Amino acid sequence: MSSRYINKTICVVGLGYIGLPTATAFASRRIRVLGVDVSQRVVDTVNQGRIHIIEPDLDMLVQSAVSSGYLRASLKPEVSDVYLIAVPTPFKDDHQPDLSYIESAAKSIAPLLKSGDLVILESTSPVGATEQLAAWLAGFRSDLSFPHQRGEDSDVMVAHCPERVLPGKVVRELVENDRIIGGITPRCAEAAQALYKVFVTGSCVLTNARTAEMCKLTENAFRDVNIAFANELSLICDRMGISVWELIRLANLHPRVNILQPGPGVGGHCIAVDPWFLVSSAPEQARLIRTAREVNDSKPEWVIAKVESAIGQILKDHPGREASSIRIVCFGLSFKPDIDDIRESPAVGIVRALITRYPEQVVAVEPNLEGESLCVKGTTIPLLPYAGATASADVMVLLVDHKEFRTNVPALQRGQRVVDTRGIWI
Repeated sequence: MSSRYINKTICVVGLGYIGLPTATAFASRRIRVLGVDVSQRVVDTVNQGRIHIIEPDLDMLVQSAVSSGYLRASLKPEVSDVYLIAVPTPFKDDHQPDLSYIESAAKSIAPLLKSGDLVILESTSPVGATEQLAAWLAGFRSDLSFPHQRGEDSDVMVAHCPERVLPGKVVRELVENDRIIGGITPRCAEAAQALYKVFVTGSCVLTNARTAEMCKLTENAFRDVNIAFANELSLICDRMGISVWELIRLANLHPRVNILQPGPGVGGHCIAVDPWFLVSSAPEQARLIRTAREVNDSKPEWVIAKVESAIGQILKDHPGREASSIRIVCFGLSFKPDIDDIRESPAVGIVRALITRYPEQVVAVEPNLEGESLCVKGTTIPLLPYAGATASADVMVLLVDHKEFRTNVPALQRGQRVVDTRGIWI
């Protein structure tokens, strides 16, 4: 461990899918960490040595870190040596970035800052957000200097280090993956590099803050464009009566082709959001990125149309049957397999739209969520266990390829229709 951070304290603002694992990673190296969150439930859960999200192996690490006294949680930040901001960065209705969570975090830590402190923005952000963070802090603390004012001689150092982990593999990838660390000045970047080397075994590559911000957005836009290609193929193949799953399998036999798999859209806080930051910053230049976003954002409506077509076919086959008698069961709500994260999930959007169109006829199966229902944006989604859910369905809509769905493929009963957006039941 770098001697620079022995006996130092770290304050992590935001105990979500990135903040909590990051706080735990530092605490597991015997550094005292205070995790801050606006939710009393989250704070209480962490202080009990438990977790409020599904992430393999994280529960054991949090329990150990809390019981050893190196990790605790609070509703408010306290005086520390390092402040790490890991709060949401959504976009507004017009796809403009919403930095209000970062501004609130800055306001909460500003009174506590002192000369020599390091502030790191981990939240995925539009280019220029780290500089904006420094400007906000400077506005709150005119008695201290910041790198955009005094360069290498600033009292407080500010850097950006975006996360690059995959939900479901966060504990391992936090440690093993390379990190891109961008400082507003080289001194800021070097200070942040020394901090992350406390637990990161991958390379910690230094650059400036704007390039680090752009790098994370580029990575996610690259993924989004490739997914859009697969989703667009699925639309073309459906129109031409071709199996897109077979097509992609055959095309990928080419040594230089690697097409991704289509789905119901794109979800999660990163890939579904970050490309819009690029479009917002350079609308005339980001034409391909915008089109990819539009393709992926439109896919849920196509899925809903397929469900309505299946309902129409059932009614055609049974002339005396009413549409109100059709039961629709949707499988999967999270934005990717085998996790409980529903942020920006296209599956949730599809289910909410179906409930609006077919009240009292739609239920969902999500093995990674507990309870009998889920309320999202005012819509209550009834939840059923997987066992037995298929028997009562007229239309089965597979939205997420969870392990349970892959390993226990239901036998299609007479008259049932399947809309499979992941290609595992057809």
